[in-house]
Amino acid sequence: MPVTVGPYGQSQPSCFDRVKMGFVMGCAVGMAAGALFGTFSCLRIGMRGRELMGGIGKTMMQSGGTFGTFMAIGMGIRC
Repeated sequence: MPVTVGPYGQSQPSCFDRVKMGFVMGCAVGMAAGALFGTFSCLRIGMRGRELMGGIGKTMMQSGGTFGTFMAIGMGIRC
């Protein structure tokens, strides 16, 4: 498959690079949302200290992975 060249001579990212970029962007957005929602929900049920940090981290990883996966799928569909 030939490499497509843009209007100024630069090459376009491959489909795999676009899927990776979608996953990373989705992971960043999901982790930020997970930090907000995780902090609120953990404080609401009364977590403190080490338990609070663990709960927030777990929520951040779950939401980052989920949103990153869906963004990667969306970027893969666009290829």
